Amino acid sequence: QVQLVESGGGLVQAGGSLRLSCAASGRTVSIYALGWFRQAPGKEREFVASINWSGDSTTYADSVKGRFTISRDNAKNTLYLQMNSLKPEDTAVYYCAVSRTSVLSTRRYDYDSWGQGTQVTVSS
Repeated sequence: QVQLVESGGGLVQAGGSLRLSCAASGRTVSIYALGWFRQAPGKEREFVASINWSGDSTTYADSVKGRFTISRDNAKNTLYLQMNSLKPEDTAVYYCAVSRTSVLSTRRYDYDSWGQGTQVTVSS
């Protein structure tokens, strides 16, 4: 069983930056794809970004492409999300997740381990 703990969320003004981290413990996640999702109040949880097991392949939701960067450090069992040029519509709880496979995926149902989430609030 893997435990995931997100950190780095907070309140930031529009145009600002935040870096989220997700530390995994309990077992290595280095052979699995990892992802970030987010959920705004009253909305479904949506895909943000995914990275394959080795870190050399990534994919992003259109809404964050060019502003967010996903990365991983397998030696530290840690996932990151660098968020730049933040907008009020990026406000949400951000969750990291571990996929069942090594291949990146945009589908929520391909992920079977989830963190508790970290709140990101972007003020206008």
